[in-house]
Amino acid sequence: MPKVLIADGLSSAALQIFAGRGVAVDNRKNTSADELLQLIPDYDALVVRSASRVTPAVLDAARKMKVVGRAGIGVDNIDVAAATARGVVVMNTPFGNNITTAEHTVSLMMALARQIPEANASTHAGKWEKSKFMGVELYGKTLGLIGCGNIGGIVADRAQGLKMKVIAYDPFLSAERAEQLGVEKIDLDQLLARADFISLHVPLTEQTKNILDAAALAKCQKGVRIINCARGGLVVEADLKAALDAGHVAGTALDVFAEEPAKNNILFGDPRVVCTPHLGAATVEAQENVALQIAEQISDFLLVGAVSNALNMPNVSAEDAPRLKPYMKLADHLGSLAGQMAAANGQGAIREISLGYIGHVAALNIKPLSSIMLKGALGQGMESINMVNAPHMAKERNIKVTDTRTDKTTDYQTLVSVTLQQASGTLSVQGTLASNGDARLVGLNGIRCEAELTPRMLLISNHDKPGFIGRLGTLLGNAGINIANFTLGRDHEGGKALALVAVDQPVDDALVTDIRKLDGVVSATALMF
Repeated sequence: MPKVLIADGLSSAALQIFAGRGVAVDNRKNTSADELLQLIPDYDALVVRSASRVTPAVLDAARKMKVVGRAGIGVDNIDVAAATARGVVVMNTPFGNNITTAEHTVSLMMALARQIPEANASTHAGKWEKSKFMGVELYGKTLGLIGCGNIGGIVADRAQGLKMKVIAYDPFLSAERAEQLGVEKIDLDQLLARADFISLHVPLTEQTKNILDAAALAKCQKGVRIINCARGGLVVEADLKAALDAGHVAGTALDVFAEEPAKNNILFGDPRVVCTPHLGAATVEAQENVALQIAEQISDFLLVGAVSNALNMPNVSAEDAPRLKPYMKLADHLGSLAGQMAAANGQGAIREISLGYIGHVAALNIKPLSSIMLKGALGQGMESINMVNAPHMAKERNIKVTDTRTDKTTDYQTLVSVTLQQASGTLSVQGTLASNGDARLVGLNGIRCEAELTPRMLLISNHDKPGFIGRLGTLLGNAGINIANFTLGRDHEGGKALALVAVDQPVDDALVTDIRKLDGVVSATALMF
């Protein structure tokens, strides 16, 4: 039974999901860093909210862990790069708090427009400063969205209900989606120049970091108001403070900060600034939604191999997993065969890997197939490589990886291939699925053959001349090796030939050396799958 450690507490309903699926759970709250290090070696999965930090040290201690899940959208407390390098899947729940975060954005925009926090404090203090708190209407104003994905789209809908005009800058927003949302898609400089209110809804990346700096703020119209419920680091806080002091920016409302928890900040104490302590997802409904979602996702991953909302590997839905399962085995074996051949042929480091999908397989989700083929191709002599970190390791080694697909069938209704380009040569393997779903090798370095890939095999290249099979059989028989299956192939009579021999006993290096000495043998490799 898989075991899951919950470090920051989940609801009883989420725990019931795990229990109902047959997953053992240790539900803890307020787990300290030291406790996490001590506990994690015994678990297959870890679930956190925002309190626990998943550091390289935690990942090193997590000898069994396959997946870490964040009950929420942000993964600032998870070292995703370290998890990827160690082959651990990182999941989040990006949809459970969309409405909550969007509503908080609109709430802050209203509070900012009407100076509600300052007016509230003043009134509680017994003052009646009615004339001091002159606000502005949202009606008829232009709201500029930097980012118009899931949350941004909900904000756009709510703002239109307030009769605001919505413009959006988002390179990933299609014209069709913009029309569907009723927003005008424009570039960033146009948005800055036209917006009365600007709200940010993008992740923190190298492209979005400091997207609102002094130069960007100077392009805004005077009196603009800025709301950020997305991520700290999108706005340069010192530049924003300067723009407030200069009277260029009329006010700002922030739920996130460059450093959190934010105990001291250059913007604190300014009456033109509305602040909340990262409350975007802090509603009862949102916390329950993300708890239920992460319980479903982790259970699906551990039990059926489904991957949902992963940040560091291709997603595989619960519906896709059964369809992909036979192809996953095929792709794993083809990648492993290619990798073992590359390691044995002495033609140098792998420089390029080309993956091909022809026929029925081309209609499937090929990304996980590519990941598992990479794992097989690069796995020779490398420990702890899996589907998660294989693309990362290929990139680290400057290996170019490409994949192609076509739905046009050839001699086979479905065909998967992997080609490795080494320093001084190229090798390729092709495979298909039999009618019963079993994986079959059908081509190797341009030679047609059909063989089942079994746990122990010999791959022999030879000249197509009489007597080879007899010599090989005699040598294997004398060594006590039983032949389970024997597959032959050649490019033409008297030309290049190959033999794939399934054997019941392990073949040691000394026997491989003896096979290479047989008359007509070009190369011999012991394979394991």
